[in-house]
Amino acid sequence: MTFVLAENLHVKKKHPPASAASSQVRTRRRGRDSLATATDQQLLELRFKDLDLRLDRSEVQDRVDRLYRELDHRGIGFRPHVWFSYEWFSPDRSPGIAVPFYLGHPRLKKLELRQMREVEGGSEAWCMRILRHEAGHAIDTAYRLHRRKRWRELFGSFSEPYPEFYNPKPYSRDFVTHLDMWYAQAHPAEDFAETFAVWLRPGSQWRKLYRGWPAMRKLEYVDELMHEIAGTPPANRSREHVDPLGKFSMTLREHYRQKHVQYAEEFPDFYDRDLRRLFSDDPKHRDRPTAAGLLLRIRRELGLHVARWTGEYQYTIDQVITDMIHRCRELKLRVARSESKTKIDAITMVTVQTMNYLHSGRHRVAL
Repeated sequence: MTFVLAENLHVKKKHPPASAASSQVRTRRRGRDSLATATDQQLLELRFKDLDLRLDRSEVQDRVDRLYRELDHRGIGFRPHVWFSYEWFSPDRSPGIAVPFYLGHPRLKKLELRQMREVEGGSEAWCMRILRHEAGHAIDTAYRLHRRKRWRELFGSFSEPYPEFYNPKPYSRDFVTHLDMWYAQAHPAEDFAETFAVWLRPGSQWRKLYRGWPAMRKLEYVDELMHEIAGTPPANRSREHVDPLGKFSMTLREHYRQKHVQYAEEFPDFYDRDLRRLFSDDPKHRDRPTAAGLLLRIRRELGLHVARWTGEYQYTIDQVITDMIHRCRELKLRVARSESKTKIDAITMVTVQTMNYLHSGRHRVAL
């Protein structure tokens, strides 16, 4: 099935003249082609409602089709509808999945990478992990599963307010691990969606991996529940596209400006004491390489390592490294030991500080 984003800014006539229809097709084609050749500045001036994106002309369609095959393999006939929006989400009132706009075109993925230092869901494996998670939300909404007594006993109250931040316990066996940042611990609804995603993934061997874990009760319940609803029509059949791109007049520049502020302000400052432990301000080291220069050379490698072990956003980590570089310049810090040793210690320091941040209860709920 092909899903098409409601993309036109003006209502069409029911039967336009052939020449007008051809002109509209040419206009849309030029819009798609222009994305490929546009500069970053030109893209940033575009409004969401001006983006001419369609799932069937993007990599997302193949991944949605793969999700449908996985559901079919499990005997689930329900198919969540999918559309482009400003970010990943599954709305409470409509059992579907919103996919971020940047996955609609390779050029927009490049812009996202430059702006945010990563593309959430950009690879096929990453995209499938998120789609399975969001499918869990959509099926919950479609069949109103969270209203069941056993659901509430295992996962908690669906109506519990969503926290702006959550405090994960990385070693807890009460929750499955699917998405990064121990996301099942964010809210009962996320716990169910993560459990469903683990259950759905082909070859996950969840019975073996979670043997002896309290989380196994949730997985077994999801298994029973999915067998129960297999082949039954959903109670909620809405096909509404919540917050489609055509609804927003915000430019991409405004969108990224807001995201930059959000992620930059979430992370704590690094204290001078930590930097002085890693580097030196002793005049005897004035002929050594600068600390700022070293961090500039290794910033990408440093960010990738820290993101791998913490699951934190690349943009957030990069902002921290940028602040460190500026502070090293202000303090006139130098590399006092071998660069290889200092690099290892820098990775360790940023990782530890990030983990301290995650345990502080300031971890943002995102999806």
